[in-house]
Amino acid sequence: MKNSELIISGGLDSEDTEDRADTGPDAELRPLVFGEAQHGQRLDRALVELVPEFSRSYLQQLIDLEGVTINGAVVRKPSTRVKAADIGTIELRPTPQSQAFKPEVMALELVYEDEHLLVINKPAGLVVHPAPGNWSGTLLNGLLAYDAKAMNLPRAGIVHRLDKDTSGLMVVARTRAVMDALIRSIAAREVGRQYVALAHRPWVGSRTREVNAPMGRDPRNRLRMAVVDLSKNPGKLARTDIELLQNCDQGCLVRCTLHTGRTHQIRVHMASIGHPLVADELYGGSALAGMRRQALHACRLAFVHPVTQQSMVFKAILPEDLNQALNNWALSYNQD
Repeated sequence: MKNSELIISGGLDSEDTEDRADTGPDAELRPLVFGEAQHGQRLDRALVELVPEFSRSYLQQLIDLEGVTINGAVVRKPSTRVKAADIGTIELRPTPQSQAFKPEVMALELVYEDEHLLVINKPAGLVVHPAPGNWSGTLLNGLLAYDAKAMNLPRAGIVHRLDKDTSGLMVVARTRAVMDALIRSIAAREVGRQYVALAHRPWVGSRTREVNAPMGRDPRNRLRMAVVDLSKNPGKLARTDIELLQNCDQGCLVRCTLHTGRTHQIRVHMASIGHPLVADELYGGSALAGMRRQALHACRLAFVHPVTQQSMVFKAILPEDLNQALNNWALSYNQD
């Protein structure tokens, strides 16, 4: 159990641009005949009816890749309207998305394993789930290689995520029953998740602070999340408890306990109170103390095992980059 520690106790603490590909050996050229049922429909919708074994998003990708012709001409817009008696072809070829869910052998740091679940210490830089810009090399791909049965589970058993550049503990289910149980526990706020964060500016005031601030998409920048006014913008309630661990002239080391699990919740809440995370440029942070990624680490994970009903607590020590950053600022971290 490298860089990690297991404690079992009696009670619960609580983006993809791509040039057109040449037809390869895996491509299949299939004829298309549009009938009365498709007359006047958008091309992408009509294709769903003619090639029902593929998703609309996959078929849209093939259109973008210039893989569809109608009456001898390449069609490049999914919104093109088709007519009855139009004929054409569709080149069914692998796309990054269609090939994303494949096993890729990688080193996984397993903190705990049994037949029902895994607890993993995710390194910074590892994407959890395939998405545009990261169709391979993700934790999901690694899980599929580690356990073939993961292919039978949605998202290979992943029940919660960490941002690419956040390190730390995650629990992964190995059966559907356990996956459903863990999802219910997370929704019921019965899974304890704590993080250590290094933030800008010295902490002032009480050592503990509750941030109860709704979150949603930033109306001025859709790539960010933000604290929002629910009377004016869509969003969801979000609560983070923050405790000062160490203070210095350059900034502060804090422990954050999640009570909800919104996207970028700690990063947004810390920025909202004037303490953006070190190196978190998306939310106002700067690269200091040697950090090159947001200074955030999931240090503690606690839950009741869905099968054995045993209360389990897992801890992961700070990764090398974050530990060195603390040394650079003459701070220390005691994982109690």
